[in-house]
Amino acid sequence: MAVPSVSLRPDHLGFALRLHAQMSGSGRSGLVWSPYSVACALGLVATGARGATREELTGLLGGDLEAHLAALDDAVASGPELATSTGLWLRDDLPLRPEFEATVRARPDSGVYTADFPGDPDGVRRTINAEVAKVTNGLISDLLSPGTVQSRTQALLVNALWVRLQWQKPFETDKTARKDFHAPTGTRRVPMMRRRGQIPYAQTRGWRMVSLEGDHDLVLDVLLPDEDHPGAELAPQTLTELQRAASPTEVDLALPRFELTHRAQLSGALTDVGVRTCFTSQADFGGISERPLLIDEVVHQARLRVDEKGAEGAAATAVIMRTAAFTPSKPVVFTADRPFTFVLRRREAILFLGVVADPEDPGPAK
Repeated sequence: MAVPSVSLRPDHLGFALRLHAQMSGSGRSGLVWSPYSVACALGLVATGARGATREELTGLLGGDLEAHLAALDDAVASGPELATSTGLWLRDDLPLRPEFEATVRARPDSGVYTADFPGDPDGVRRTINAEVAKVTNGLISDLLSPGTVQSRTQALLVNALWVRLQWQKPFETDKTARKDFHAPTGTRRVPMMRRRGQIPYAQTRGWRMVSLEGDHDLVLDVLLPDEDHPGAELAPQTLTELQRAASPTEVDLALPRFELTHRAQLSGALTDVGVRTCFTSQADFGGISERPLLIDEVVHQARLRVDEKGAEGAAATAVIMRTAAFTPSKPVVFTADRPFTFVLRRREAILFLGVVADPEDPGPAK
């Protein structure tokens, strides 16, 4: 069977592998995350960024944000075993740019909601977690941990994703047996699935790849570096070449069943790849609101299970925003240590006017 044609967007592939390189090593048992979900959330926020803030985000995501987001939308369209949603929660007194609200509402299964961040931040957190759990079929129920949402939070944008893949040719469960797996911490026995037959396969630049085809054009690529380069970094060009070169080949495949869960705060990894200004008081999200905002944190969680029948995965990304506190310039010195005039006014009226020439101390406030 011919492998489906591959046309990963270069900007999406570059973004995914660049951020992946920074995230790798953060989990002892492995790493799972969703470039789709993170790109959806960051890309949407980036459409409302300006100046250096936008330049850094497009430096990671690519210059054509609209086309990138459209490609992500197409990737989850018309799939009965796919679900996604985007939600924007914001304070009721936060002035939202109409253009940005329209951009949010244009996303698949999206919504804009008011949230009582000042009065009940933990209640908002629980509400958002419940919405994420609903979209992900309960696989992710605690995206936002206690304390993540605070009274100072101004806006919170969340993307959630769920997908289920069924192999076109399932593994036979009676062939699964415990075999050695050589982990960095030592060799151990794990349940290893086995399948032999025509499977899309390719090798180049020190990497080998098989592609396990599922229903509805879903594909799981499994990539192995050469044994003499176990820590080799996967480059975008290498993955592109492997996917384009894959052709049906007789393969004796042994693949462990596995399940991974990973959660991370992405501000560190994003800073390392050059996305810095959005986390500082110099952030410019003027396309979202006239109120100065910065990103407080980007929280991401993902789960993936792979077994004899297929794979099931879920992911969610939250971009938490608060008011930007601008760094004050050197203060003007104003010391009222000589006679001064005062004006106490309200609206168009001066309520009190006077001069203090020799102040009398009324004592501490009672």
